[in-house]
Amino acid sequence: MKETILLFNPPEKERLLKIEMALFPLHIRLKRVPMEEYNQPLGVLAGIKDMAPSEGVYEGGELPGTMFVFCFLDDSRLNQALAALRRTGAGPFPYKAILTPTNSSWTAPDCFEEIRKEHEAMSR
Repeated sequence: MKETILLFNPPEKERLLKIEMALFPLHIRLKRVPMEEYNQPLGVLAGIKDMAPSEGVYEGGELPGTMFVFCFLDDSRLNQALAALRRTGAGPFPYKAILTPTNSSWTAPDCFEEIRKEHEAMSR
């Protein structure tokens, strides 16, 4: 599978350009997911062939913040991508996840809520 970063609720143009500039030299695909596809499982959005897409269009609201889901990157490449994003000054972006067999069936709002809960638990 091709190394991909799913981007939900992209930041404003200037920060988005910094993200794109950080990832371009690494040849990591950045896929900006339109809000109407937020009901699709993360695995479908990442391109996993044997996952079934959801019916219909997402009708909820936008996520409260920008979220990244890193797909098919090994530890070394993930660290390279995170370092590149830090170097460009595009962040901080607190809502990040790695695609796993468990969360590949989640939707973007499900994933965002889980990350938010983890952040709250860690900050207590």
